[in-house]
Amino acid sequence: MLAELKRRFWLHRLRDPDYRFLFDPPPPGEVVSIDCETTGLNTRKDDIVTIAAIRIRGARILTSERFEAIVKPSVRLSPDAIKIHRLREQDVAEGRPIEEALPELLRFIGSRPLVGFYLEFDVAMLNRHMRRLLGIDLPNPQIEVSGTYYELKYGDAPPGTEVDLRFMSLLADLGLPALDQHDATSDALMTAMMHLKLEDLKARGVRIPRTRAKPVHWYGGG
Repeated sequence: MLAELKRRFWLHRLRDPDYRFLFDPPPPGEVVSIDCETTGLNTRKDDIVTIAAIRIRGARILTSERFEAIVKPSVRLSPDAIKIHRLREQDVAEGRPIEEALPELLRFIGSRPLVGFYLEFDVAMLNRHMRRLLGIDLPNPQIEVSGTYYELKYGDAPPGTEVDLRFMSLLADLGLPALDQHDATSDALMTAMMHLKLEDLKARGVRIPRTRAKPVHWYGGG
C-alpha cells in the first residue's frame, strides 16, 4: 500500500507527461539488471561515469538487449575510484551528458523492476538527476540480490552467525563465473546471473547451506 501511494505521489509530481510510461504495468516476467560506476561513493557529491542495464525475460538474460553509456561526470574522478574501475579522466571526457543518456536509459528500462547489488546506491545516484530533469525518483520496483541471498542463507540463522554479503562471495557461493568486476556491463551481467539462480532456488524451496566462505576483498560501491 505504501509503495502504491508513493507511486501515485511521483506520478503527480512528474513534470513531463512523455514519461508516464514509467508508471505502466511492466511486461510480464521482465526485469532489468542495472549497474553504475561512479566518481566516488558520496551520493550527494559524486557522479555517474558509466551505466549498464540488461533485460531479463523469464529465465533468459537478454545480453543482446542491453543499454551501455559512458557519462561525462560533473566532478573529477577520485583516485580510489580510478583504482577500482580503471576509468581515467581522459576515458570519460568525451562521455555523453547525463541529460542525453538518462532519457535513453528510462526508455530502455520502462516500468520493469530493477535488479541490482547495492542497488540503493545506484538508484540514489540516478535519482539526483531524475529529480532535476523530471521532478521524481525512479518509480520502478527494486529487487536487491543480496537481500534475496540473505533470506535463503541466513534467514533462519541463529544469533551471532557470521554474515558475508560481498559480491564475489555471493558469486562463488552460487557457483557462478566471475567476470571483469567493476565494469558496469560485467557487473550487471553477473548480477543478472545471481538473480536468476536465486529465483530458481527460491521457487524450488532450496536454502543455501551456511558454510564459511574464504575472505574476498571487495569494493562495495560504484
